[in-house]
Amino acid sequence: MSRQAPTLEDVAREAGVSRATVSRVVNGVRNVDPAIQEQVQRAIERTGYAPNRAARSLVTRRAETIALVVSGAGGGLEESQEAFAARVFADPFFGRVVAGVVGFLRPRSMHPVLMFAESADDRHEVLTYLRQGRADGALVVSTHPDDPLPTLLAAAHLPTVLFARPTPAVPLSYVDLDHRDGGRLAARRLLERGCRRPATVAGPLAVPASQERLAGFRDTMARGGHPYVPVAEGGFTLASGIAAMTRLLAEHPDVDGVFAANDLMAQGVCQLLRERGRRVPDDVAVIGFDDSGIALSCRPPLTTVRQPVEQMAAEMARLLDQHIRGERTEATSVVFDPELVIRETA
Repeated sequence: MSRQAPTLEDVAREAGVSRATVSRVVNGVRNVDPAIQEQVQRAIERTGYAPNRAARSLVTRRAETIALVVSGAGGGLEESQEAFAARVFADPFFGRVVAGVVGFLRPRSMHPVLMFAESADDRHEVLTYLRQGRADGALVVSTHPDDPLPTLLAAAHLPTVLFARPTPAVPLSYVDLDHRDGGRLAARRLLERGCRRPATVAGPLAVPASQERLAGFRDTMARGGHPYVPVAEGGFTLASGIAAMTRLLAEHPDVDGVFAANDLMAQGVCQLLRERGRRVPDDVAVIGFDDSGIALSCRPPLTTVRQPVEQMAAEMARLLDQHIRGERTEATSVVFDPELVIRETA
């Protein structure tokens, strides 16, 4: 005969407290003495008790689920969701976002549901999902500055936190990086190395982060005596880094230092330079941006500007949890500082 699953009463007996106290601990009520919380948690572990999520949701009125939404531009010719998803998963940035979000949610028995919003129908589905209470709120990573989803979520008054400052501005909390300072760090490093003919592979220039990285790089280069820096626009992909570096070498064959606006493009830059017989960093110094896993697998290992994506994603989840619980009612922003990580390419 199968053993009956442990109940709240079993946990209460094991912990030596009332059933009501165990219920408050299980449901995350915060006015329980920490020592008693720990006592109950140990009893839960000893008994093997697993809360009934459906019953718990009736008490807390929470789904204990968060929508992690990767959202696109939403206009004109939209690629299929399969193609959009494939493009997302090919970028290590998104894996780092997921790791940071899950790292915050898991200890709190909360779970992310990954959703893609590349079309008007997708955005409607996200809004419906949230309005029906199937998720308690949304963490949104938007891939295009013209994305209408943040405005729709703000108008619907749904708990939402964004990765990156939205354009146009909407009253939603967000986390971001000081991208301009990141561009400055890259420029200073190339100047310190004595680079006299610097260039840059920028990200998509419609994206605010790309604009900020480029502005910081150009400004610091100008202050260092380089009023003109050649720019080739890329698309944050390996192939676009190769193509951009091909254009730069065709027009400026004497370039001796390159700042690429993400690590994937920097990897492409290094690959193209090797194919052209240029040594990195002896002939051309290269700096990336992000400090993703690619930076270490690159040959040679990539000097890069670190964006603490995992910490930023965890902060997104923390802010959203505060909004859901009613502990934070006004929109806020948290801006992280970049850091230069020096390896072998510059």
